[in-house]
Amino acid sequence: MDNFLAQSGCEVHCFDPSLEQPHLQKAEIWFHRISVDWRDPSPAILPKRQANNKKLATILDDFGHREVDVLKADMESAEWKILENLVLEGILDSVGQLLLELHLHWAGFEVAGDDPSVVRYWFSLLKELERASFRLFYVHNNPKKPHLFLHKNILNASSAYTLSWVNTRWKPS
Repeated sequence: MDNFLAQSGCEVHCFDPSLEQPHLQKAEIWFHRISVDWRDPSPAILPKRQANNKKLATILDDFGHREVDVLKADMESAEWKILENLVLEGILDSVGQLLLELHLHWAGFEVAGDDPSVVRYWFSLLKELERASFRLFYVHNNPKKPHLFLHKNILNASSAYTLSWVNTRWKPS
């Protein structure tokens, strides 16, 4: 999909904290050694001791961007906290489409509570997407992967779904 978007004239940025170089351009795609997070780095922690994690709002400011046509993200079980941050900081207004891989086999980083509390938290975030005029238009899951729901104690368990939403109020500049 990244290549298709780049060949269609989109400016594509990929964020991967495991890259060796801080920034790399391959064809029409930019790669950055940054991880999208729900919090910015703490100035109290030495930079060498923390990953290069930044909130999406900070990354947009750093790159001089005001809007994102398509935000495609696999945030490795941090998606719920990151989605909460996008809601709280009002970033969703500047996103046209959101393609988000959600992991349902455990609550996610820094999400606590019993199973009903976790589900209510997840549901509240999905309702916030709806309130922000996002409409679900596509769901994908790998039929060869298990379909687990809050089974965090099963070794190597994974249950991921890619949900795609469109912002019905989107008007790119």
